[in-house]
Amino acid sequence: MPKEEEGERLYIPEKGEVLGIVDQMFGNDRVRVRCRDGKIRNCRIPGRLRKRMWILEGDVVVVKPWPVQGDERGDIVFRYTKTQVEWLKKMGLWE
Repeated sequence: MPKEEEGERLYIPEKGEVLGIVDQMFGNDRVRVRCRDGKIRNCRIPGRLRKRMWILEGDVVVVKPWPVQGDERGDIVFRYTKTQVEWLKKMGLWE
């Protein structure tokens, strides 16, 4: 079965998670993300995602703000593909 026809599950942000777009790469697995709540956060890519999920500028990601300094920092939880971003737009979660 071709990949386009396979049913793909779409990750929906949970409570406390925010959608954002990667604004700048800092290196050392650090990125700046412009979040939907209007805040700019310096985020890190956790070790479990570093080699599995390549993140570039302009990618739509899910950010989980830290309990301390949550307005300034967070962890990247998930990166959406272009197809998944189109589904987010259809669902009204992304503009």
